[in-house]
Amino acid sequence: MNGQAKVIAFANQKGGVAKTTTTLNLAVAFAEEGHRVLCCDMDPQGNLTMSQGIDPDTVETSMYHVLVHHVSIREVIRRREIDVACASIDLAGAEIAMSTQIGRERSLEKAFRPIKDDYDFIFIDTPPSLGLLTINALTAADKVIVPVQCEYLSMRGLLQLQNTLTMIRENLNPNVDIEGILPTLVDTRTLHAKEAIELLEESFGERVFASRIRKTVRFAEAPVQGMSVLKYDPDGMAAHAYRQLAKEVLHNGQR
Repeated sequence: MNGQAKVIAFANQKGGVAKTTTTLNLAVAFAEEGHRVLCCDMDPQGNLTMSQGIDPDTVETSMYHVLVHHVSIREVIRRREIDVACASIDLAGAEIAMSTQIGRERSLEKAFRPIKDDYDFIFIDTPPSLGLLTINALTAADKVIVPVQCEYLSMRGLLQLQNTLTMIRENLNPNVDIEGILPTLVDTRTLHAKEAIELLEESFGERVFASRIRKTVRFAEAPVQGMSVLKYDPDGMAAHAYRQLAKEVLHNGQR
């Protein structure tokens, strides 16, 4: 791929929907296909940073410094399975620190500009809220992937996210759109999961990815080892699911 990086934000204001898992593993699946990928960790919890074996507590400069002090994003990128722009606990204070800045919603978009030729894709892992960090991510993004847990499928949460996107399109980024909705943590044995997916498809139709991310213990084990599930269990069901999703997203991008 040539030209500027395509920016994809992974967002859902509900926590525990496998957002970080999806951001990292899809990025690694893209890298396996030969793409240059940067993962940007915008979550103060720093789970994506940790899941590549980097301790967010020991990171000297992080996305906090990029957003608040306009440090070059190149200074916070570490090379692991993919490149990671690291988070630290400081990020929790970024929203307050940025709140007085002019153009505060565009800090991330500005930070990406100098590196957009270095990558084919930039993936952003967002915090589980619709605060200023997520708004920065959505303002910088071309597309949004929404991981949704099928168990307590809250349509309300999706509607809230859609309302936020509408607001962002009107005020900040006219082109951002949902790339797709990804059913995660699917327990295929339950009727509830099946009904939830049907309901999702009724409401969002084509926007629901054909790929399904099923529940597996591997997702808990891999980050502890500081690696993606594709590296930890390359032939497993979870790795296969993310490779399928990568093909689906890349195919959609060519349409």
